[in-house]
Amino acid sequence: MQYPKGLALLCFLFLSIVGYAQSPMVSGRVLENVTNEPLPGVDVTLEGTTFVTQTDGEGKFDFGVLELDPGESYVILRKNGYVSKRMDIILDPNNPVVLDPIYLSEDISDQELQIGVISLSDNDLDSDDTGIENVSGLLSASRDVFLRAAAFDFSATFFRPRGLDNERGKVLINGLEMNRLQNGRPQWSNWGGVNDLQRNQEFTMGLAANEYTFGGLSGVTNINMRASRQRQGGRVSYAASNRSYNGRVMASYNSGKTKSGWSYSAIASRRFGEEGYIDGTFYDANSFAASVEKEINDDHSLNLTYIYTPNRRGRSTAITQEVFDLKGRQYNPFWGFQDGEKRNSRTREIEEPILMLNHYWQLTDKTQLNTNIGYQWGHVGNSRIDNGGTRQVVSSDGQSSYVGGGRNIDPSYYQNLPSYFLRFPDDQDFAAAYIAQQDFQNDGQINWNELYQANLAQAPLGGNSIYALMEDRIDTDQLMANMLLTSNLTDNVILNAGVNYRNVKQENYALITDLLGGQGFLDVDNFANGANGVPVEVQAQSDVNNPNRIVGEGDRFRYNFEMDAEVIGGFAQGQFFTSLVDFYVAGNIDNTTYQRNGIYENGNFIGNSQGRSEKLDFQTYGVKTGATVKVTGRHLLDFNGTYQTNAPTIRNSFSNSRQNNSVVSGLTEETIYGGDVSYIYRAPKFKARLSAYYMEIQDATEIGFYFVDGLFGPQLNSTNAFVQEIVQGVDRLHQGLEFGAEYQITPTIKLKAAGSFGEMIYSNNPDLYLTSDDFAGELSFGEAALENYHIAGGPQRVAQLGFEYRDPDFWWVGSTVNGFSHGYLDVSPLSRTLNFTTDADGQTFNDYDPAIARDLLRQERFNDYMLVNVVGGKSWKIDDYFIGFFATINNVFDEVYRTGGFEQARNANYRTLLVESERETPIFGPRYFYGFGRTYYLNVYMRF
Repeated sequence: MQYPKGLALLCFLFLSIVGYAQSPMVSGRVLENVTNEPLPGVDVTLEGTTFVTQTDGEGKFDFGVLELDPGESYVILRKNGYVSKRMDIILDPNNPVVLDPIYLSEDISDQELQIGVISLSDNDLDSDDTGIENVSGLLSASRDVFLRAAAFDFSATFFRPRGLDNERGKVLINGLEMNRLQNGRPQWSNWGGVNDLQRNQEFTMGLAANEYTFGGLSGVTNINMRASRQRQGGRVSYAASNRSYNGRVMASYNSGKTKSGWSYSAIASRRFGEEGYIDGTFYDANSFAASVEKEINDDHSLNLTYIYTPNRRGRSTAITQEVFDLKGRQYNPFWGFQDGEKRNSRTREIEEPILMLNHYWQLTDKTQLNTNIGYQWGHVGNSRIDNGGTRQVVSSDGQSSYVGGGRNIDPSYYQNLPSYFLRFPDDQDFAAAYIAQQDFQNDGQINWNELYQANLAQAPLGGNSIYALMEDRIDTDQLMANMLLTSNLTDNVILNAGVNYRNVKQENYALITDLLGGQGFLDVDNFANGANGVPVEVQAQSDVNNPNRIVGEGDRFRYNFEMDAEVIGGFAQGQFFTSLVDFYVAGNIDNTTYQRNGIYENGNFIGNSQGRSEKLDFQTYGVKTGATVKVTGRHLLDFNGTYQTNAPTIRNSFSNSRQNNSVVSGLTEETIYGGDVSYIYRAPKFKARLSAYYMEIQDATEIGFYFVDGLFGPQLNSTNAFVQEIVQGVDRLHQGLEFGAEYQITPTIKLKAAGSFGEMIYSNNPDLYLTSDDFAGELSFGEAALENYHIAGGPQRVAQLGFEYRDPDFWWVGSTVNGFSHGYLDVSPLSRTLNFTTDADGQTFNDYDPAIARDLLRQERFNDYMLVNVVGGKSWKIDDYFIGFFATINNVFDEVYRTGGFEQARNANYRTLLVESERETPIFGPRYFYGFGRTYYLNVYMRF
């Protein structure tokens, strides 16, 4: 029997429909838990697949027909400003999954982010070498219990997750890398104060796969400032604090996407304070940012972002135990009264606007191309008092010499302290020591009037200043561009790839900003001593092409050079998803070049200071891989590993870039390898992660600048000099365990615990040499015995216990108890070389005792300490407005503790250090950083 062709076709279509009906389907609706209103723009993902969608204007989402195997799966819901949710579902072709309603609650971590950032100490914020600033990325972007503890509670102690500072992590804004080529670190001050436009932060932990870049050892933070991705509405807030600043006012507004396809966002804020927790540390920062986006059609969108955050702040410094005993932990020697107001001589000014244009192109349903271009320009300046003002004297026989130079104006200078007058056991001047003690305790600050009077007294001698306020400046122009491709090759495979380009041009120079009552400043070095056979009148010149130059306010002097840098590179990554294992493989390759161009011909380095240096060229690459094994839906095992090489930073490539073109001898790329393994447990009420990590960083370079006593060597004119210390071939080992866990005891009470038990040590004995304008060439001391010394950088072991209570009436409170241990003093490499044991005759000291030497060189471990923090808040909904406040008190019991410090390298040999150790109060004892005492932060806000 034959059937009509039309009937056969109908049967085929019916069977096809039935066949599709046999595939699982998932849909739902998301509501805000307070207002019960639909939440648009919620990202909805099926875990372990490439299926991603977003809720519409009614809060609805629908994945449609899913070609997936039946069984257990998980829906992940994420939206900026709300607590993410992970929901268990069962994929069943006969029973579509309908999740209606799903409630999301506002995430208080946005509030904690602001608390966490403002908790950072001035030492952290001011230091060019800090690794702390990136913790705000950890806090806002991660739901990991340990990382939130690290960002919020551990950060104020200099703690660094896995002992890695922030040059080991990447920070991106709209897909463009913001780490500086100068030192490898992101400079968060460039976008500080625009928090409300930076709530969309994606954080990738450690070595895990990232769609924007190959990444670094400590992860990637991408700050998404697209106008269309901002939560619609406005927000105004006011904050008060006694930490880094005293007050902050902020206002922002986001339009959301209009019917015509436009979106715009804007924010303005001001942070201010005459004085932070540390004396004399003023704060003056204005911030503005705007983002405008136009959706051209369904496939193309353009976004323009502008960020301008000029800021100035007074700096502070580490102090010795003697100074701490006399003045306390809030003491700061950098300021003094002028006309009744505090004036800080060490200020940091940053003004570097950023402009970005981003193009988003949906090539196909499964492929997107993102093209980004950015330009940053402006300057960073650090001020200080130059006390080297001189006047030229010509003798009767026509010989030139330079006299003048003021005393060291630092009130905590060792010759101003009581210990200086008690330094000789057999000749102690107790009367002078008492006077010094009283003067320092009663005042101990810079005498600005005295500096003006000293300069005015030079009028009969030509009027040149002895003292002047100067600024070390870096003017930067940076062009950034990249293209990022993401393609869902199949339902289980994602390809990420990108190419990037960066070009940086810097002008580095010293600038006269205030002559302090004088008429000019003679640009010569009054410490020139005719070393190496160079006449004093030549050696003293900052620029021999313009000898004995008188400079005024706004003029460059001392040093002046340009630095050019360029990076071209790319990466590719494949992500693969299966029912049992998710894994990725990634690789990158980069080419980095640096070149110095000296503008001045320095009198100490004629022939090696003006003009272009050799061009440094580094080819680097990296590979990494990782896998997540889904033992069950609640039990996961995660593995990551890498091998990579990195170019040294500009700072660690030139031994003394301010004066000459010399490149670090034997300079090479860093080599890095290591990985981590984690066990992860996720249940509705209990979540936990336990990780072990092991990483080695090899062939690194460290450069330090300081004045040293007790040198030996045939080319030395004296045993003291201002030197550049180059330690090369440094190997570091980072290993340890970290954990985080939280348990939702009741719907309102949560317990949490976190901790890290690490060991970060030097794993070899690197080579050390010195350079200086006080002697010719390089002074080599062979190996520095650093192996097994601990790397300084905050406590290496931390632990936390805490709780949170969130009341249904929208108030919340929490508290944590945090313990810290195994923090270490940063050791002096020079003191661990042959220079320590060798006398001026090249032989070992005749009174050298190895047992005493070991005791002298033992690394100091700081005392353990415990800090208690409390945080809480309340919010109300009044019509269409949300009003609330939150507050925190850190270090409730006003604990005194050291967060870091370093040995002074001035005592460079056995005898000088032995004499120092025998004094009741060392003259050149270690310098310490101290944590804040009891501090508060209060924020009041309104959202509409």
